[in-house]
Amino acid sequence: MKANRLLLAAILITAIVAPIETQAEEKKMLPQMTPGKVQLPIEGELPSLGGATGWLNSPPLTAAGLRGKVVLIDVWTYTCINWLRTLPYVRAWVEKYKNQGLVVIGVHSPEFEFEKNVDNVRRAAKDMRVDYPIAIDSDFAIWRALKNQYWPALYIVDAQGRIRHHHFGEGEYDRSERVIQQLLAEAGAGGIGHELVSVDARGAEVAADWGNLKSPENYVGYERTENFASPGGAVLAKPRVYAAPAQLKLNHWALSGDWTMQKQATVLNKANGRIAYRFHARDLHLVMGPAGPGTSVRFRVLIDGQPPGAAHGVDVDDQGNGKVTEQRLYQLIRQAKPIADRQFEIEFLDSGVEVFAFTFG
Repeated sequence: MKANRLLLAAILITAIVAPIETQAEEKKMLPQMTPGKVQLPIEGELPSLGGATGWLNSPPLTAAGLRGKVVLIDVWTYTCINWLRTLPYVRAWVEKYKNQGLVVIGVHSPEFEFEKNVDNVRRAAKDMRVDYPIAIDSDFAIWRALKNQYWPALYIVDAQGRIRHHHFGEGEYDRSERVIQQLLAEAGAGGIGHELVSVDARGAEVAADWGNLKSPENYVGYERTENFASPGGAVLAKPRVYAAPAQLKLNHWALSGDWTMQKQATVLNKANGRIAYRFHARDLHLVMGPAGPGTSVRFRVLIDGQPPGAAHGVDVDDQGNGKVTEQRLYQLIRQAKPIADRQFEIEFLDSGVEVFAFTFG
């Protein structure tokens, strides 16, 4: 969700990152791997994991101690929608190959300050069924050692400790699994076969509707936001009463009510503040959380001025009612086709919410 995250969205009208390719284009450009053995480059050595500030689900692991194993390094941050949509495949690979020599390590390199809180990561990992070893990379030491720039990023390491394949962003799951199979076979694992996993993704983990995705990710803090449309613009780091314009252009957004726009997030100072967003996508998500620990904030969602009904996401009911109880990604809209430009609104019935980013799918 940073400017350097690889977003593999299709047919984006406006982008906040460098030009990107659709999954269909990638499949044309990158040859599809067949079950036969292929030549894999050596991309360097697995760097030290000693920069981790802590570990979850495992004692500390070392590059030397992993020799003899095929290792999948999965660089993630728990509010990243692009990573969430890869997670069903990573889980499936863990289950299928863990007894044949594959070790999966999730390197959690946080984007937002609240993602540096290990308790938040521990809760998210439990909720998302991430039970493989997690290296807490809050200082970005492993990120830098890998020379990484993206969430999510996969690095596949052979039994000699050499990086043999990488993939940034979503997609190319068959290709990655073929590499895992080949490196396991080369390491002496038997009965690998050529069958590939199938997944049954649910909720926010469902693959994006790329053909109807015309809204890019957007931040709500002043450092990286785009297309803010409240009259008079933003006042940085100071309380202000905002109003929304009568109409919004596609991918523009506005505040109404008493808010403070901070560097990473915008914070509601008084109850009944609203955010409006004009979007074009099947799904709409919002990264947000209560400003104070142990508190919660009630909200209500509207789409084109009405309760969402069957278009509600997993974190709201059909009347659009929900509650912010923790710092995470909330799925607010999942609508059926036909997909069109829609007006999203969220009203917070209590003060004290921090809103970080919109993502779409």
